[in-house]
Amino acid sequence: MLSAFLSAFRTPDLRKKLLFTVGIIAVYRLGATLPSPGVSYGNVQKCLDSLQGQNTGVLNLLDLFSGGALLQLSVFALGIMPYITASIILQLLTVVIPRLEQLRKEGQAGQAKITQYTRYLTLGLGILQSSAFVALARSGQLFQNRCDQFPIVPKGTGIPDWLTLGILVMTMTAGTGMVMWLGELITDRGVGNGMSVLIFTSIAARLPSEGWKIKTNEGWGKFALVLALVLVVITAVCFIEQAQRRIPVQYAKRMIGRRMYGGTSTYIPLKVNQAGVIPVIFASSLLYLPQLALQFFDQTDPGKTQAWIQNNIVQADAPLHIVIYFLLIIFFTYFYVSITFNPTEVADNMKKYGGFVPGIRPGKPTADYLDFILSRITLPGALYLGIVAVLPNFFFIWLNSQQFQNFPFGGTAVLIMVGVGLETVKQIESQLMQRNYEGFLR
Repeated sequence: MLSAFLSAFRTPDLRKKLLFTVGIIAVYRLGATLPSPGVSYGNVQKCLDSLQGQNTGVLNLLDLFSGGALLQLSVFALGIMPYITASIILQLLTVVIPRLEQLRKEGQAGQAKITQYTRYLTLGLGILQSSAFVALARSGQLFQNRCDQFPIVPKGTGIPDWLTLGILVMTMTAGTGMVMWLGELITDRGVGNGMSVLIFTSIAARLPSEGWKIKTNEGWGKFALVLALVLVVITAVCFIEQAQRRIPVQYAKRMIGRRMYGGTSTYIPLKVNQAGVIPVIFASSLLYLPQLALQFFDQTDPGKTQAWIQNNIVQADAPLHIVIYFLLIIFFTYFYVSITFNPTEVADNMKKYGGFVPGIRPGKPTADYLDFILSRITLPGALYLGIVAVLPNFFFIWLNSQQFQNFPFGGTAVLIMVGVGLETVKQIESQLMQRNYEGFLR
């Protein structure tokens, strides 16, 4: 991997792309630390210092994806999550709405239209989410009323409240649009997928501080053991993320005019983790709903039902929470794979171009065969996602502490970081290979 980066810096155009990507990342991190107008940055820091990394409730995952910008209500507080949510919504709606399905099949022009819809939906979600977070900060529930002595959005400043809140919402929404633009710039003129690179940057920005908290609170012994376990988890994730089942495909020879086409052999790569990190995000969001519902009840005098939900479903180290989380990930893995990979469509495309799987008849038998293989390799992929996702919960039990609810060394964070890192390195290596082949062919 290091040799690939060194070779990339020796290539002028690749060096420009890498430096451009680093520059965009610097701008993104600057916006993530820049406070929004009307927010008391001093009170934010005092509140975060008083909490000392304790559980902040439903916003943990979003704060991790924003690189800690959400709880500070910075300009880029929402991060890239509105765009990810909009992309997932449109991807799911493609199965339901025929118009979107038709656009997806139209190639580049249709994809550009879907991208435009995604941008509009992102800005709409940005307005809704920024309004919700500003309202939570105003009422003190952003930190579950544990920082009332440090008001995040002070009142009585001489400026009308509606104007302060309106400027905050507009600023955070504009920040969402700019983050989306920065991600698209990286995709077009930099290296890697821009949105993925920005998420990678946000999570990586939390690693030093969270790691140092473990060392400070638990000592060097547990800190060293955590690092060793992290290396083992990253190695396992790298191995499984690249694992795939290759279905051989043979194309028959065809005469078109005076030329002979086909007669080649290739394969269909079916990854063990075909769904990526999406099932973990779905399951996490669904498990946060009970905790979000508890915010509407009296926290000073909770009833038996509220106490049971808090102790058995909301708490990350509760056995029932871990079991439900694991089962939800398995369910959403099968669900997402079923809507993103259509064996019938793949079999029809193969048949159209004269392709067939050796020993399997074209058409429906091929579709049944692909569905059989996919259902078998999805199970280990779902179990792998579930095991990696619940690892932080076992860390909570082992450390006997709730300080690491936003633990960045396991689960969703590791899956995203390893996946983005592997894809970025592969893209750099492929571009280097193209340039080497250019010189060879000349």
